[in-house]
Amino acid sequence: MKQYELVIVGGGPAGLAAALSARENGVQDILILERDNKLGGILNQCIHNGFGLHTFKEELTGPEYAARFIERVKEQGIDYKLNTMVMDIREDKVVTAMNATDGMFTIPAKAVILAMGCRERSRGALNLPGYRPAGIFSAGTAQRLVNIEGKMPGRRVVILGSGDIGLIMARRMTLEGAKVEVVAELMPYSGGLKRNIVQCLDDFGIPLKLSHTVVDIEGKDRVKAVTIAKVGPDRKPIEGTEERYECDTLLLSCGLIPENELSKSGGVTLSPVTNGPVVNDALETNVEGIFACGNVLHVHDLVDFVSQEAANAGEYAAEYIRNGKTAAGRVLPVRAVDGVRYTVPSMVRVEQMQDTVTVRLRVGDVYQDCAIVTYAGDKEIGRRKKKVFAPGEMEQVILRKADLMDADISELTIRIEKEG
Repeated sequence: MKQYELVIVGGGPAGLAAALSARENGVQDILILERDNKLGGILNQCIHNGFGLHTFKEELTGPEYAARFIERVKEQGIDYKLNTMVMDIREDKVVTAMNATDGMFTIPAKAVILAMGCRERSRGALNLPGYRPAGIFSAGTAQRLVNIEGKMPGRRVVILGSGDIGLIMARRMTLEGAKVEVVAELMPYSGGLKRNIVQCLDDFGIPLKLSHTVVDIEGKDRVKAVTIAKVGPDRKPIEGTEERYECDTLLLSCGLIPENELSKSGGVTLSPVTNGPVVNDALETNVEGIFACGNVLHVHDLVDFVSQEAANAGEYAAEYIRNGKTAAGRVLPVRAVDGVRYTVPSMVRVEQMQDTVTVRLRVGDVYQDCAIVTYAGDKEIGRRKKKVFAPGEMEQVILRKADLMDADISELTIRIEKEG
């Protein structure tokens, strides 16, 4: 197989944006490998609107947002292979893949961008009690059935988990004539965006029960009823709080996990918090020349941020291909403490970083009247106040190169602090 300067694993929003950015920065030989039968990734089944407000300054559906990138990829003549499964990525950036046309093949690359996206937690990962009847779906599977295949998973629905896909499917199932009985959430806060809670639950009178989980599933052939119960601070069900809902369908929206089996095979170090690669400000992993972006790196709340991040990855990959190596220099670790769960990137290269670097992060709880504060050593270099910080919404801080040039600075720290 022909050698490519850049191989991008994944043809969803991250892979498409990374490819276009790399081409704009001078990379000619680019190959996108996509396992589905079309480009666009998960956006193809997200027929609701709300995409593109940051990128295009207008509201688009998922397929419309994807189409704008796909059209540009085709106009630029960027190569791509569909129905192609990547089997392995080696540390020397040799990618092994297979499809029905080419069989098994290898591609030596000068740089690789990981853009495989994420997957949903399955029932097996959630340890739900009860039988294993038909009628239990992940929210994403139900979304594909309704929006792509035109099939209804069921008519009376209980949803466990208040992630964005679960909230959106509560509305979607209602619009298709189903009755959504309740959305139960294990945590004392929702895992989705505030706007989705309002537009998908409140506007349709669908109850959201926080600090609740499923304690029983009835039915041997098909789901007949689901029992939920309130949980205490230890996340264990409280006896006597059970509520039983007759239903034929249970949708699970209990979190997303970056798809990083390939990353592991390439020797990429993963974060124990995000399950995505540990990267520097260039979005480069510990393996020189392998970059990561989008939901394979950490789960985003808006696809616009995926596109921005992927464009940066494409630019840095192009720089690496031009130089043939990663420049050495002073590296500052970024520590997430006191309410901040993680940061991306996890480190910055002081001499090589751009004048400003965007650090994206999530908090671990709901915080009111607080600020996200950034310290370079002991010196405060940034403070961003907000009425409410919530885990369902990604936050960001901007690092300025000028603030980090002092040779005595050994690390950066980002934390939550109470205001007033």
